[in-house]
Amino acid sequence: MKGRIYIPCDRFDYLSTGDILCTPEGVFFMKKIKATGPLFVIIAALLWSFDGILRISLYSLPPGIVVFYEHLVGFIILLLISFKWFKDLKYMNKKEWLAIIIVSLFSGALGTIFYTAALQQINYSQYSVIVLLQQQLQPIWAIATAAILLKEKLTKNFLVWAALALLAAYFITFKNLKVNLVTGSGTMFAGLLALGAGFMWGSSTAISKFALNKISFLTGTALRFFFAPIFAFIFIVGQNQTSSLLSLNVQQWITLLIITFSTGMVAIMFYYYGLKKTPARITTLYELVWPASAIFIDYFFFHKTLSVTQIFGVILLLLAIYKITKPLKNKLGVLI
Repeated sequence: MKGRIYIPCDRFDYLSTGDILCTPEGVFFMKKIKATGPLFVIIAALLWSFDGILRISLYSLPPGIVVFYEHLVGFIILLLISFKWFKDLKYMNKKEWLAIIIVSLFSGALGTIFYTAALQQINYSQYSVIVLLQQQLQPIWAIATAAILLKEKLTKNFLVWAALALLAAYFITFKNLKVNLVTGSGTMFAGLLALGAGFMWGSSTAISKFALNKISFLTGTALRFFFAPIFAFIFIVGQNQTSSLLSLNVQQWITLLIITFSTGMVAIMFYYYGLKKTPARITTLYELVWPASAIFIDYFFFHKTLSVTQIFGVILLLLAIYKITKPLKNKLGVLI
């Protein structure tokens, strides 16, 4: 079988179901699965760590308006730069369409609306413990959904290091291990919104992976950015906020364009490219680079010192990611 790598079936205990052919002769793993997958997920996570800073100038806008325009602008740009993703549409069945629609609703619309609303409640401090809570709990939703929907096998080694990665994220988020919930009058409401965003984004990881097994990362991004504004508009109408659609100033339009070409459309394209080549349960742990990089942004931009526990958390997180990835390299000689 030209273009494929042969490995015995008895070693097929750690992989997801995409791009794999299991036959009586063994498992054939497609060569297109390369080391670029995890790298692009990490790049997306690094971009997302700047998101809270960029959204500060959008403070006066309702969350639904922000989500509506950032996705609409992204979709228009995707239409202008490429039509190649159209060819994938004819290969999609009802399940893939349903998956894309759910992702657009959960991750594209509701998750981003909840996240933006949470930021508004705590004055757009993305480093607030409340908002970072969603990043810590998000992998739990993603891993559970991947196991149920994609039948991804959760080995003992993976579960141990996944738990340590979550522990590392706790060290990173809570400076000196002190949990301070007093960040303003909207703290508790922000916490609920952040948890809701974590659930929406976490569960969407596996659902997105399901769709990406059939379509390209560009198609997945385009369809998400097509459906998300529709759901956001319904939310805007339901909240009686249609008058705000015409209230953006020049600076806010510029910010939306910057978001589109950084933490928005571009980050999602990078993320989907990486997710297509990486099991969902592992992808979600690479996303923990987000809070890790956020504390360094906090240090360089806002001159807040790092504690010993935060530095330890970063080291532990990197070790956990390495240990989770290493079995894949050992078994295939190819990093997914």
